[in-house]
Amino acid sequence: MRISFHTQHSWPTLPLLLAVLWLLSGCASLATPAPPLMPTAIPTLAPLTSTSTLAIEPAAPPASTPAPLPTWTAVPTPTADGVFVDPAVRLGPISPYIFGSNYGPWVALRPETLPLAEQLGITLLRWPGGAWGDQNDITLLQVDQFVALARRLGAEPYIHVRFLDSTPEQAAALVRYANRDKGYHVRFWSIGNEPSIYEPAGDDWNAADFAAAWRDFAEAMKAIDPSIQLLGPEVHQFNGTPEVDPQDSAGRDWLRTFLATNGDLVDIVTVHRYPFPNNAARTSAKPVELLAESAQWNDLVRNLRQVVRVETGRDLPVGITEFNSHWSNAAGGETTPDSFLSALWLGDVLARLVQERVDVANQFILASSSGSGHGIFESYGPRPAYQVYRLYREFGSQQVAASSSNPAVTAIAAQRDDGALTVMLINRSAAEVALPLYIAKYELGKEADVLRFDREHQAEPVATLKLDASTAITLPAESMTLLVAR
Repeated sequence: MRISFHTQHSWPTLPLLLAVLWLLSGCASLATPAPPLMPTAIPTLAPLTSTSTLAIEPAAPPASTPAPLPTWTAVPTPTADGVFVDPAVRLGPISPYIFGSNYGPWVALRPETLPLAEQLGITLLRWPGGAWGDQNDITLLQVDQFVALARRLGAEPYIHVRFLDSTPEQAAALVRYANRDKGYHVRFWSIGNEPSIYEPAGDDWNAADFAAAWRDFAEAMKAIDPSIQLLGPEVHQFNGTPEVDPQDSAGRDWLRTFLATNGDLVDIVTVHRYPFPNNAARTSAKPVELLAESAQWNDLVRNLRQVVRVETGRDLPVGITEFNSHWSNAAGGETTPDSFLSALWLGDVLARLVQERVDVANQFILASSSGSGHGIFESYGPRPAYQVYRLYREFGSQQVAASSSNPAVTAIAAQRDDGALTVMLINRSAAEVALPLYIAKYELGKEADVLRFDREHQAEPVATLKLDASTAITLPAESMTLLVAR
């Protein structure tokens, strides 16, 4: 995402200095933060199959005639008139890294919002998100501060190195500092930000030249630490439609050109997506447009996987490392990124990323800059998107089969590590919806806690529900409901 900020070149701001000093002082938070996900040694991950996720072990280049690949069937076909859940049909682990966000030197978590961020459950923090990283050199002090913040939040740090006006040697030096000198074990790295907008912005990089140069950067960085995972190419506005996907001035598709050159070297194939504004007037989406748009994300992910298969002859992990409802900085509107409806859109998009077993996803952005609608947090408190991540923090880690016969209601389900069954139900309709809930082969008579996020409830418990052979459930208009059955 390329956005101009008046404060991008002044690091650090006074609020950020206060936040960092508070962070390093070890002040008590409102809740004990989740432990860091990164172990002291970086594990080797299993190869990707049709039933695994985040398999990012390097693979050999594809054969000239690749073997047939498995069929992805991520979303179960509805089998009942209502919501149907079958805990016995396990669909594989849910990648923890889809609950990520972005962060950058031009924004700050203040002492008022840092304790809330610790409770949020953000699992992957991309930095420095946006165009800042291609316009500025990262300092070693900034790396130290960022890694300290990410670990404080219980998130994996993810660094994108500067590409414009930089060199492979400079990128490799950052890897050396972070992982050899400091022992941070930063696992996720990318090179540049949205190269597909370099050329239109006046930077002389076409798709073919960037792909070749990216390879030089990647090889230099992996020579320092072969265990790092490289994400790319992070092109902007991908949706899998060739006639509208980013192309360079010669008509070359940016993603396909990149994969043809680097499909053997990239570990996770990543793109960006902001669906609105989608008109010349740059107006915000209408409510009905916004809430209908999230349904397209299943196809977006499948299109991305298909491009990867065609160009590389194999499956690779995929991700969306910048996304939000709007790319503009608009704020205060009915559907702008700081609104309740945008938060509901976000909750439904995350449900579809769970369905499609996406490996990494990073909402844009954790904290707001001055006057921007982006940001889970504004200067002194949370925005509605905060409640979405609070609900998902209670969700399970192993996806099980779930479906809804109502097209306005999205249903996903999972088993938690403590054995609880969780069911997320998202009603995008402007009307209340009543549905029967069927849970196959489940012990009858159990009770489920009901947690809700809507215009009246802030991701909070609202009731208990007794689970019978067919349980009636009412979903308020424009709401997220989480059932937790122990």
